[in-house]
Amino acid sequence: MDEQPDAAVTAGRPLDRRAELSEFLRSRRARLKPEDVGLPDFGRHRRVPGLRREELAQLAGVSVAYYTRLEQGNGRNVSAEVLGSIARALRLTDAEHAHLTHLAKPKAHKKKPVARQQHVRATLRQLLDAMDAVPAYVVGRRSEILAWNRMAAAVFGDWSVLPAAERNWARLVFLRPEYRDLFVDWEQKAIDIVCGLRMDAGCHPDDPRLSALVGELSVKSEEFRRLWATHDVKEQNHGVKRLHHPLVGDLSLNFEGFRVTGDTDQALVTYHAEPGSPSAESLRLLASWGTDATRAVPTA
Repeated sequence: MDEQPDAAVTAGRPLDRRAELSEFLRSRRARLKPEDVGLPDFGRHRRVPGLRREELAQLAGVSVAYYTRLEQGNGRNVSAEVLGSIARALRLTDAEHAHLTHLAKPKAHKKKPVARQQHVRATLRQLLDAMDAVPAYVVGRRSEILAWNRMAAAVFGDWSVLPAAERNWARLVFLRPEYRDLFVDWEQKAIDIVCGLRMDAGCHPDDPRLSALVGELSVKSEEFRRLWATHDVKEQNHGVKRLHHPLVGDLSLNFEGFRVTGDTDQALVTYHAEPGSPSAESLRLLASWGTDATRAVPTA
């Protein structure tokens, strides 16, 4: 039987930070085996997957009662030093450590109007247009695609024909079959998107539009439900994407993501091919075809 989405999530209510903290710690503890951290494994006598709470508390140098309260979602008054010890005991990555900190120690600041429309600076839009040979776009919170250039449309489809709410990587990848065909490793693209949304959820648990997006995808996509339940987080700001384009066939493109100065919720993402490669020639062809190329990936 498929796991059913949480009722609060499907209703689009704010995500419960305490529940998120609890589930994140449980999921990270469950993935560790005793032998991973130099502890004896008593085999069939273990009733839980991964480390026991007592074992994790011992590794982190805190009392079992203290760690238990934290894993139950009570992060009040926990210090950065203790979180660092727990992060090391759990073998967390830098992104996971940051996520744990956001969940346990939310920053005290004035509430940002996170539900408002995100805006891209005019100069950044001019930069996108100037990069006429490089597919590039700006992505914001909730995986929203905020701005793009002509080459991005030629590679990924003409997003201008979509309603603003549909210009969203999560909706495109999980709900539109043409993007399953476009990304050769669709599963990895889906994982990257969910990991990014989890990071957003840690930073902005009170964002109703993020909660609504998670609820919608949880209802409509079994794959999203499965990946969301892993509680995995990471920042993927460079790498290689392999695409199968309807016009030019296979593309292997290097991508780089750059945080936008003055708005850490936005990133400029660029793609390029190795000089002299077949993919570089394919990009040159797409550029020469102009607006005809932007219609290759169906988005309407």
